[in-house]
Amino acid sequence: MTQSRFNGTISRDALESYLSRAVTAADLVNSTTLDDDLRMIGNIGAKFLGRASGVWLLEPDDDAHFRNSQTLAERVHEVDPDIMLQTCIFEAVYSGVETIEIPAWVFDAFQLPVERRTFRYSDMLFDSKPKGFVWDGDGGIPNMNKLETQLWFFYRAARYIDAGYEAIHMGQVHLYTAEDNGFKKTIALFQKIRDYARAHARRGIVLLDAHTHGVNINGTLLFDFHSMPYSRMPILDQTGEKLALVLEGFSEGGVTPSGWSCDTLPMLMELDNWGGKFFSESDGFPYERRAWKEWWGYDQIAWFASQDPESRNHFLAYAFKWTAVNNIHAYLQMPIRRTLGSCQISMPASGGGEGVTDCYQANQASTGCPFGFGQEETIKKIWQSEHNLRGQASNPIPNSPFGATNDFDPETGVKLPARVILYGSFQHQVGAISNDSNSETTRMYYAGKGIYRRTFVFPFRGEFDYAVAPYGTLSQTFSIDNYPRSGSSNKSILIVERDNEVVEFVFDFAKRQLTTRVVEGL
Repeated sequence: MTQSRFNGTISRDALESYLSRAVTAADLVNSTTLDDDLRMIGNIGAKFLGRASGVWLLEPDDDAHFRNSQTLAERVHEVDPDIMLQTCIFEAVYSGVETIEIPAWVFDAFQLPVERRTFRYSDMLFDSKPKGFVWDGDGGIPNMNKLETQLWFFYRAARYIDAGYEAIHMGQVHLYTAEDNGFKKTIALFQKIRDYARAHARRGIVLLDAHTHGVNINGTLLFDFHSMPYSRMPILDQTGEKLALVLEGFSEGGVTPSGWSCDTLPMLMELDNWGGKFFSESDGFPYERRAWKEWWGYDQIAWFASQDPESRNHFLAYAFKWTAVNNIHAYLQMPIRRTLGSCQISMPASGGGEGVTDCYQANQASTGCPFGFGQEETIKKIWQSEHNLRGQASNPIPNSPFGATNDFDPETGVKLPARVILYGSFQHQVGAISNDSNSETTRMYYAGKGIYRRTFVFPFRGEFDYAVAPYGTLSQTFSIDNYPRSGSSNKSILIVERDNEVVEFVFDFAKRQLTTRVVEGL
């Protein structure tokens, strides 16, 4: 990657090359182990540092925050000048904004008379004060329809761009734009931010994303890429807090801000956080109910950090494969640093003894990072061993039609089934309820010529049975041979020999034949 690849726009190839090496490095600007963090970033080959700066609660000295953000960018670019740093402007404002003076250049950008004043907190909020939009009288969700909110977002974006940041995560966009009908104010603001970046950013560009499925206005996309957290379903017959990921993260297509078109915009999927741990063992929830309360009572990153090292490594490999198989244009944003909120984890410290940490760090534990959780080499290995899994057996992108809506067998004239469902004891491994012949989660995609396909990642090895139910009924099922059965008693046996195995199922409707194959890619 070279700086010449950017001139106010970014190609799809360049964007996806960055997203394929993206990490969540939340609040790296305030890390007390920065020397070791930078060593790790260079070691694993990260190219996109997500959430490296940004604030939810304002820091006491806002100018100092931006100076520290610039110092971090300079240090990161000493390690690798091609690295792209991301900061955040969240859906949260607090009364502390009234201590920050509005620079003259902000008024100039909006063609307003220059005033000597600070930001006005009350002028940013929703007048109707919807439930959940105002917090404790001191904070709330800003309203993008308000000019004061637009001034605030532009001010922060421009200062981060000046500090060397080339990407900005714009938080929960659907909340602060609730009254911006047609996103008119948001579009105008984003254009001002992009124009500022074209003149001031280190490579003439800033990439904007948010937690969103996407916003398409008359064929044009609002964001440069999208971001979403994962969803899950528990695997209750496995020991411990084991889960299967389920389809999430539809990404809208259209014409991008850089001018190229896509059916689905590339996106990042991340382990999200919003508080840490929500209840304790003493609350007495049965294990089955715990499994359905968020991720066993944790936010996602706190659940991940609470697993043993082997399980964390296992899950990263699984999530990486799952993402590649289920959305060819989505990428796992590897967690290397993230707050654990109210979840404090006891762990051995490098050099002996024990300690407590409320921050997950992927670093190998050492004197430079005493409470490293140790996923550094796993991330490096996953990235280095990636081959062409996405091209071999990826499922169609989420929300794609399953096909065969009006197709007929060319030899017999029989109308092909639009719904073909895989079912059996394997289903709980892939985010469905086992033996559910009506599950949309395990529906097959029509590939043409009477062939249906579906690929799954099995997080755990084992022996499973399976069959296929054309039309999603048990009146005619196929499994062990090319003769139909009725009911659910006859099934083929699948032996998954390794954890995180990728398996493709193929059903030939004309031959009445259901087969499986292991897909090698990692």
